[in-house]
Amino acid sequence: APELPATTLADNCYYNMFFSCTSLTTAPELPAMTLAEYCYNNMFGDCTSLTTTPKILPATVLASCCYYGMFNGCTSLTTTPELPATTLAAECYSYMFYDCTSLTAAPELPATTLAPYCYSDMFYNCTSLTTAPELPATTLTPYCYAVMFYHCTNLNYIKCLATDISVDHCTYYWVNDISPTGTFVKHPSMSNWTTGISGIPSGWTIENAEI
Repeated sequence: APELPATTLADNCYYNMFFSCTSLTTAPELPAMTLAEYCYNNMFGDCTSLTTTPKILPATVLASCCYYGMFNGCTSLTTTPELPATTLAAECYSYMFYDCTSLTAAPELPATTLAPYCYSDMFYNCTSLTTAPELPATTLTPYCYAVMFYHCTNLNYIKCLATDISVDHCTYYWVNDISPTGTFVKHPSMSNWTTGISGIPSGWTIENAEI
């Protein structure tokens, strides 16, 4: 791939840039610190030979859909970039690692201020993933975790510190079709978790986090 030295991005600037480049194995460094809407949307979609993510300087100012579907369908991907932002934007990480079936470890997700759909479908069908990233936010937003771990069939550990899940569809189908046994770590003050595909997975052991 060519070098991409730009540090100031524009909306949709790299949209679909390497889509379906099935022989691409190395991605360019992405040095921008402030992102724009849809800037990396589906940038490496279906790059089925890509095994490592590009070096992304730790962007802390996000925009709506900035990473949307960035590595969608990268079935050989085994690494993830750092995602250090603590305040998110709408749909910023939606579908980011959708169908990355070789991904075994997720990036840290330190954000404590969420936005609607920020993590929706992020790890859909990541069938090699066993441990979810810690989710430290106590206050959720509509659809923030919706379908986040859908069909992660080997996922067996989740730590989520939400203190209320009554907001609209915040955990909608987020653990559908994952491992039948595992450990769920929750905030000790949280008492209204439901069980099942939109709550704590049925059959899992429940523990209280040390706060």
